Amino acid sequence: MIAVGRKKFQLRRPKSKKKIPAAVSSSAATEPPPPPPWIELPRDVTANILHRLGAIEILESAQKVCTTWRRVCQDPTMWRVIDMKNLGDLHDMPYDLSIMCRHAVDRCQGQLIDINIEYFGTDELLRYISERSNNLRRLRLACCYSISGKALREAVKNFPQLEELHLFFMSEVSAGDIESIGTSCPMLKSFTFNDRGYKFPLIGCDNEYAMAVAKNMPNLRHLRLFGNKLMNEGLEAILNGCPHLESLDIRQCFSVNLVGDLGKRCSEQIKNLRRPCDSTDDYEWDAEVYDCESFDGNYCSSGYSDIYSIGDYDDYTNPFGSEYFSDNEVWFFDHDYF
Repeated sequence: MIAVGRKKFQLRRPKSKKKIPAAVSSSAATEPPPPPPWIELPRDVTANILHRLGAIEILESAQKVCTTWRRVCQDPTMWRVIDMKNLGDLHDMPYDLSIMCRHAVDRCQGQLIDINIEYFGTDELLRYISERSNNLRRLRLACCYSISGKALREAVKNFPQLEELHLFFMSEVSAGDIESIGTSCPMLKSFTFNDRGYKFPLIGCDNEYAMAVAKNMPNLRHLRLFGNKLMNEGLEAILNGCPHLESLDIRQCFSVNLVGDLGKRCSEQIKNLRRPCDSTDDYEWDAEVYDCESFDGNYCSSGYSDIYSIGDYDDYTNPFGSEYFSDNEVWFFDHDYF
């Protein structure tokens, strides 16, 4: 206490200032999070995982996940096998599968050995593939109603190493086309020409396709003619013309009668035989039979219950939305994959 004149003043300590914590450094605040674990996988492991996806999933989704995956997806070896499997709902897709398929073919840089196309195939697309894929060994076409027999037989001339050809519901392919395909593909070992099975007495049966196979595909090991109209004579011709045949699928070929010597010969010559009335539980498509007992020329009460109607590069957008397609443009058969 200090007295100055009559007034007293009290000395006080200056108030201590509160310590302000040091600001967090800007580098620590912006430090990126650790990379996700899949980025650090070896490249071959990543490629193996991505290979399990279809081409549509890779191009539309997987390659956009990160830079590492995009680099892997750009490797030509990733595109030696192209699977364009889809459910056929083309008018509801936000991308164009034809453009996407061309992109995939370009990425493989001539190394393509196996391709699967469903619903969207055209003559132009098949020609595009054939001009860039002379090493192709397996071709699968399903419900490609816009591919003509002429385009197919011209395309396979560029596939001298083709060993497997699988055709499902390819109504434009004739017996003459099959003959030409057999001549152009001498290494063919597995052939599928599957259609819809039916019991319809007013539609005549014939052996045209069976004879085309028997005379032009002598090296076949595996043959599937599901729902074909062949008769016993056609089957005998196949047994004679394809001596190396190991498996034969003639389910729903209801004009074939395997009672007697023909059935015995099939059992002895063919290791894996699927008979006309064998179960179709493992068949990937809708296998309901067209079973018409009466026909008035205009209407047939059939077993078809699952019928529906439908109508470059990193951008696969379909320029035509669903509103551009009428419900009566294109017919296709539904199938089950899952």
